[in-house]
Amino acid sequence: MLRIGLFLLTNFAILLLAGAVLSFFGFDSIMAQNGVDLNLTALLVWCAVIGFAGSIISLLASKWMAKKFMHVRMIDQPKNETEQWLVSTVESLSKDAGVGMPELGIFPSPQSNAFATGWNKNKSLVAVSEGLLQRMNRDEVRAVLAHELGHVANGDMVTLTLIQGVVNTFVLFFSRIIGHFVDRVILKNEQGHGIGYFISVMIAQIILTILASMVVMWFSRRREFRADEAGAQLAGSTAMIGALEKLKAEYNMPSDMGETFTAFGLKNGRTGSFQEKFGHLFMSHPPLDARIAALKNQ
Repeated sequence: MLRIGLFLLTNFAILLLAGAVLSFFGFDSIMAQNGVDLNLTALLVWCAVIGFAGSIISLLASKWMAKKFMHVRMIDQPKNETEQWLVSTVESLSKDAGVGMPELGIFPSPQSNAFATGWNKNKSLVAVSEGLLQRMNRDEVRAVLAHELGHVANGDMVTLTLIQGVVNTFVLFFSRIIGHFVDRVILKNEQGHGIGYFISVMIAQIILTILASMVVMWFSRRREFRADEAGAQLAGSTAMIGALEKLKAEYNMPSDMGETFTAFGLKNGRTGSFQEKFGHLFMSHPPLDARIAALKNQ
């Protein structure tokens, strides 16, 4: 969830900033060639350029964002036996997965967490939390590392970028159609675009982005199953299941870790809450039970 959360946050910020700047400088006028009617072709092209630019910039910035906001301490030269083991393990798994050796780091968190990110399979970043190293045995840590390298080998960040680019395009496209409708039909503004257009576009863009995130999260959940399969192939099914079982046990224990949880990005729901009923639609990762069952049924 860490890599996806940072990616989506950056992407959303870029879209909001780009939309506001272009609107301020009058670029939205490209959509109104005849004073009233939208030029849908020009609008779609404009939205695609901005939409894909936002997701691509997010992808290219993903490693920098992860290092900065997660305070990752890079392992350039191993300083102890644990770090040496991490380096040798990732080297071996990377070779087996057919990807280049990623940058490797540890970030300060009491939670069991890990993530992989980067725009290129051979120039990725893999990081684990201090809590993960403390709570899991080495077979389980190796399985988590294999899972993350499975994301790298499967090109999941690039896939997510393409999906997000398409989603961005349609969010921008339909938000401006909605704004144009409000401005022309409801507010009866017949010349240019009034303040009602810009307010409607911003509101519609926020709402549509929230709805579109459900599509992105659905694809993300599918990719998690594939990463689990890759982790089982690289580190063994027993170790991969053991890591997930360890996370499940940790999940069920009383804890002061709050809402954010675990290595693969679960959210701690509450009985009867909105999150329990609808929150799964916004989860980037499937429930642990579903993932464990999928591995056992292979």
